[in-house]
Amino acid sequence: MRLLATVLSLTLSCASAALGAAPAGEASIIFAAHGGESVAALQGQFTVPLNWERPEGGELSLSYVRFPATGNGEGSPIVYLAGGPGGSGIETAKGRRFALFMALREFGDVIAFDQRGTGASSPQPGCSSSQVVDDAVAYSDEQFVELHRAAARECLAQWKASDVDLRDWTTAQSVRDLDALRQHLGAEKISLWGISYGSHLALAALAAMDDRIDKVVLASVEGLAQTVKSPAQTDAYFERLQEAISAEPELAAQFPDLRGLIRRVHQKLEAEPITLQITPPAGEPYAFLLERRDMQQFASMMIADPSNALQLLQLYAAVDAGVLEPLAMVVGRFHRPGQPIRFNPMPFGMDIASGISRPALRRFESESKDALLGGYLNFPMPQLEGLVPGLDLGEDFRRGPVSDVAVLVLSGTLDGRTYPDSQRQAVAGLSKAQITVVEYAGHNLFMSSPAVGERIEAFMRGQTGAERIVVEKWYRQ
Repeated sequence: MRLLATVLSLTLSCASAALGAAPAGEASIIFAAHGGESVAALQGQFTVPLNWERPEGGELSLSYVRFPATGNGEGSPIVYLAGGPGGSGIETAKGRRFALFMALREFGDVIAFDQRGTGASSPQPGCSSSQVVDDAVAYSDEQFVELHRAAARECLAQWKASDVDLRDWTTAQSVRDLDALRQHLGAEKISLWGISYGSHLALAALAAMDDRIDKVVLASVEGLAQTVKSPAQTDAYFERLQEAISAEPELAAQFPDLRGLIRRVHQKLEAEPITLQITPPAGEPYAFLLERRDMQQFASMMIADPSNALQLLQLYAAVDAGVLEPLAMVVGRFHRPGQPIRFNPMPFGMDIASGISRPALRRFESESKDALLGGYLNFPMPQLEGLVPGLDLGEDFRRGPVSDVAVLVLSGTLDGRTYPDSQRQAVAGLSKAQITVVEYAGHNLFMSSPAVGERIEAFMRGQTGAERIVVEKWYRQ
């Protein structure tokens, strides 16, 4: 152990010497990934105002892990921005993307950053309301939405009593945090690497501080006007999924008409909900009334990546055939009866603040009437929109960035949450955006093919790289 500590100290001292003075307060650690890998790293914290417009109103402590560069140390720090909103950058680095974090050290320090209200960065108190969805009771869509709005109103009252101000929990505040992180690291510029909501934050940063941003890598882009996804574009995703399935004989025979299958199951459940008998891994058995809305919500959670989408279609096929055991097992594994409706200030505030325009809301309401998943892909947005007067960041925020910073966009054709056309719209104002289409990849595309990592590395070297990557055997991943 003494030898290991000596080696770690020397390793980090050499890295710090190559980079200049280390930021104040960093501590040497051995960073352990979930796969068993470990690496020497530095853990740090810095403070920011609770609200940048009210600097006298208290402070937040934000945390990160810094993986020192393995290259010449001349590159800008690369800050990873997790999705959600609510994901932890530090926890992400422990998972399947650990190898990519390590590879990017060739181009500069890599920073696994916990945004405000996430992970180790000043987490805020969640709220458990008194509202409970009764598993044995049928609800109309209107009743279900109102139940969640009532829960949200309770939580807003709880947070107000605890001096939690949702104006502190917006993407605009997080952008200011990124500039504070840059200054804390002693860097003239930072590079950003984000996925999903992390790309949303990166786009907001480009709009506000592009003179302090070096390069940007975005995947599964959520534009500044795209917190609420279009139901019509979700329907178009199912068309792309059908095309991919139809090209594979073993899948085509199982799902010749996936849209017809989904609509048929929804119509059956709308006419007559089905009672499932659930035997959970722990606890007492209970009855669960399966409604059309439940299947739409299950689908909304499972279509991000094609492997899960295929499992979803198998569940639909089973229900269509009257075989309920597979779905009952899924419900028993992930659902707990009698749980109150809960909210957390960070994702709650971030999503409502990014908001939706009046014309986009009208389109959403019109499209959701006939869409396969109705209005549930983004639930509880936009259903909670307007509950907090003055929180919405407005149309200037949603207009999106105009910048000549070099940006790489990675877009999966079978992404069920952010869609190729909307991603192109989101980066339309970026004159140096390079878009690489990853055929058959879903939302979480970084590890879908080794070629994705190679494309990112080529971009960081200033090379153009491939405009198209094909994920082989996508349906077996």
